[in-house]
Amino acid sequence: MHRVWGRLALVLLLPMCAAAQSASTNERDQEMQEMRARIERLEKLVAELQKEKESKNAVTTAQAAGEPIPPPSTPAVPSAQHEDTVASMDHSGGQGGAPNGTERKFPALHFRGFGDVDFAATDDKTTHSGFNMGQFILHLSSPLSEKVSVFGETSFTAQTTPTATVYNVDVERLLIRYDYNDFFKLSFGRYHTPINYWNTAFHHGLWLQTTIARPEMIRFGGRFQPVHFVGMQAEGNIPSGPLGLGYTAGLGNGRSGNIARPGDGGDVNNNRAWFANLFARPAALNGLQVGGAVYGDLATPSPALTGTPQFRELITSAHVVWTKETPEFLAEFAHVRHRNTVTQQEFNSSSAYVQVAYRLPGEARKWKPYYRFEWSNINPSDPLFTTTTQPAPLVNALTGSTVGVRYDITNFAVFKAEYRHTERRATDPVVNGFFLQTCFTF
Repeated sequence: MHRVWGRLALVLLLPMCAAAQSASTNERDQEMQEMRARIERLEKLVAELQKEKESKNAVTTAQAAGEPIPPPSTPAVPSAQHEDTVASMDHSGGQGGAPNGTERKFPALHFRGFGDVDFAATDDKTTHSGFNMGQFILHLSSPLSEKVSVFGETSFTAQTTPTATVYNVDVERLLIRYDYNDFFKLSFGRYHTPINYWNTAFHHGLWLQTTIARPEMIRFGGRFQPVHFVGMQAEGNIPSGPLGLGYTAGLGNGRSGNIARPGDGGDVNNNRAWFANLFARPAALNGLQVGGAVYGDLATPSPALTGTPQFRELITSAHVVWTKETPEFLAEFAHVRHRNTVTQQEFNSSSAYVQVAYRLPGEARKWKPYYRFEWSNINPSDPLFTTTTQPAPLVNALTGSTVGVRYDITNFAVFKAEYRHTERRATDPVVNGFFLQTCFTF
């Protein structure tokens, strides 16, 4: 009897155990599926976060190296809109933010290069047509601490005179800067004199600018305005709300005996040159800049002129620019006054230019046609501008027009073509010329 009841109980319990085991298995399978789904979601999230981090690090590293970061689907715009990137590279010494989780290292050398190859053909019988190498430019920068950076710019320029070396090597800029805050930055060294817009927006490296050549008033190696300056400089923003005011002021050596060059090895007299620059970038009109500058110096030309005079020099300038490319508008005016310290005779000269450009829309965005008109009224009696004892070219009256087009081959290589019509003194022939240039940066 007991065996019967035992077998009966076993028969009744077996289905219940099987059902319980089946239910337990189903629950475990469901839990495993939920865990797999959760793991897949977590892996996907980790992958997205890692991709986002790598993208941010790549952008930050490129900014620290001073490299332009073009938009993914459009060609790089020229210098006007690259100004902040280039200026940051020029002066910050690569002080861009370090990638998340990485330790800043000092020093950390970054470099950038520029180059150009040119072709010129004119109806001027005193010149030769053909190809020529332009300048090869190297920018070197490095942070020395969170607040201190150094920057250097060296040029290798092809020479045209048979007796000269093949290339002339020159230190164009070399400076160390201390960044206290956005309102005060102090630097020492060799600069491009900030007495007009072009000289601080478009440095050596012709890829930076829209046109092939600089305006006559601020040409490299010219006498009209001092392109370089050796000394100390303070700069920063001025708390002004929507006006966006900024300033630059400096004290240094001024012109050397060759008035086209600064006093690299020391001042030629006991008088310090000085300058002050004030500008506004209104927040409501992004791309607009309006400003003015003043520069003072005592020029002592060498070899000395008849009577060994010195000249008190006062330069005033003003600019209005619109750096957006649809359109781009640049306009500057400068007045130079020289006063003979012996005879007190004054000589006044002035120069100006207006440049307009427009980057075409849509598929034609790589093309940017431009036009520039420039004018110079030079006092023909000014000894500093007209004496032949100075190695720099004479400064003469000028009326000229330039029409051309810039084509962005890639984000870092450009082709330019332009026609120029130039009229100088009444005794000089009118010159027409055709010019080509390909330039690049890396």
